[in-house]
Amino acid sequence: MKNQDDAPPKFDEQEVGSPPPVVPTRPPAADVENQTPSQIRTAGTGFGVAGILRRWKREDLLRRGSLSLRGLALVFSLLAFIIMASNKHGYGKNFDEYEEYRYVLAIAILATLYTGAQAFRHAHELSTGTEMFQQRTSALADFIGDQIMAYLLISSSSSAIPLTNSMRNYQDNLFTDAAASAISMAFFAFVALAISALISGHKLSTQSYI
Repeated sequence: MKNQDDAPPKFDEQEVGSPPPVVPTRPPAADVENQTPSQIRTAGTGFGVAGILRRWKREDLLRRGSLSLRGLALVFSLLAFIIMASNKHGYGKNFDEYEEYRYVLAIAILATLYTGAQAFRHAHELSTGTEMFQQRTSALADFIGDQIMAYLLISSSSSAIPLTNSMRNYQDNLFTDAAASAISMAFFAFVALAISALISGHKLSTQSYI
């Protein structure tokens, strides 16, 4: 009868025949400053250096586009104001005798002041590279202001078109031609501000703080 003390000793499986545990190591950090152009081009989408550079170029293009559109809106609004304000050719042919034309003149003045201030701010920011206000505040103000002013411009144009058409049915003279020209300038200013509002909305929805 065998004694339990004579049994062969038992060894731990981890001590005999098992490889040592593998400790995971972190991959080497990428050297961003010494990347080659090919590595920069193949960087991550939107999170690498190339993504940041593309974002900055896109934002700069949007800023220049907004400035150009506001410059056009300023020119068209100023022309609408000048043409309508000088449209006086005697009794029955003065713009201030008609409520619709006075409305066009008032909105043209507001649009001139608004687009002039916005164009000056954008030109100052592009030339100096500094923001006058916080980016999100500026984007929100641009989006709301462009929409309101675009609505007022199309509203004034729409109210004056029927009156001008009815006048042209029995008289087509310098007064009606000038009124139609002022209305056209106000409509062009509306188109420029409407496109600018789309750009402002895009900038607001993709606001970057980098």
